[in-house]
Amino acid sequence: MTIERTLRLIAGVFVMGSLALGYFISPYWYLFTAFVGLNLFQSGITDWCPMMSFLRALGMKRGEGSCCK
Repeated sequence: MTIERTLRLIAGVFVMGSLALGYFISPYWYLFTAFVGLNLFQSGITDWCPMMSFLRALGMKRGEGSCCK
């Protein structure tokens, strides 16, 4: 699995998990959902994401068709 696919999978899990926690536990969990969305927005503009750096440090490779650093 490539970094890009793993990153989308992790973001989806974080969003769905924080939405469930916000609904069942506390509305404050929606702040985490907003944080994930803001990070995705920032990543789309700057092409840098802290999670991608972490995954790269774990040894994951970028996809073959990837155009970015």
